[in-house]
Amino acid sequence: MIPDSTRDFIAAPDRLQELKEELARRIAACVGPEQKRITEVPGLTVHRRTAPTPPCSMTYEPSLVWTAQGSKRVELGGQTFCHGSSHYLLASVALPVVARVVEASEQTPCLAMSMKLQMPVVRELLSREEIPISPQVVKGPAIAIGVMTVELLDAFCRLMRLLDRPQDIAFLHGLIEREIIYRILEGPEGSRLRAIATSGDQCQRTARAIAWIKDNYAKPLRVEELAEIAGMGVSTLHHHFRALTAMSPLQYQKQLRLQEARVRMSIHGLDVGSAALEVGYESASQFAREYKRLFGLTPMRDTRTLRSADAAQTEPLGVR
Repeated sequence: MIPDSTRDFIAAPDRLQELKEELARRIAACVGPEQKRITEVPGLTVHRRTAPTPPCSMTYEPSLVWTAQGSKRVELGGQTFCHGSSHYLLASVALPVVARVVEASEQTPCLAMSMKLQMPVVRELLSREEIPISPQVVKGPAIAIGVMTVELLDAFCRLMRLLDRPQDIAFLHGLIEREIIYRILEGPEGSRLRAIATSGDQCQRTARAIAWIKDNYAKPLRVEELAEIAGMGVSTLHHHFRALTAMSPLQYQKQLRLQEARVRMSIHGLDVGSAALEVGYESASQFAREYKRLFGLTPMRDTRTLRSADAAQTEPLGVR
């Protein structure tokens, strides 16, 4: 007779594969022929790509991203984070990254889902005694790759199934999202998220500075005032800011400005000069130089490329 623990060990890989296949089917059915769909479940978005994409600068919001089919590569500060169906990506703060889809085709498209993290929910969970405290020391940037488990996949499946019963979304989606966040917090990859959500922690103070820049990227940035917002010394802020984002506060602001200008020109139709002014640049020539350095093309040429018929294919699966 096979012991229960042995049967569970044998069944786990099969259950894992069943859940992956179900989620891939549900994502494909939900997104249809489109490349992105914001679903009726708050914070849940599904994505589809039918070909690999070139590297694209974009901002990841605090979120969980899982690729059910295909694979992605994300670069931050010289580090590379690769994930496919066996791993999820966790971004604990807003991060300007370079991302690309590396595995996708018409026959086997890259299918992914992203769930925005609500920090008040994270803090509420951490206030409960039932949440185990991880002894792991927090290291590295505010982005991590974690192993997908049966428990996480099952919760993601239940979140996607809510789309079949819209009347259940308002009541159940918050419960399922809490379960997903709980699963992340109890694992090693949740240590950075825990630190960022813990009041008084250096990571949490730094996250306040990050949030301020994100909300005020067009304003002049004075590091002394930013340090005061974070309740830290200037040198301490620089150290922890770079640890979380792999860049300085000024570099972080610059990337946000340039990415926002790109959206305003390619999607909202602004001219180069107007976009530069709206995101905080006083010098159009400086804007053009820094734009080309980040995106590889001049603002006008890049805008024309993005507006072309296949422009959407140049942006990888991700979260904005």
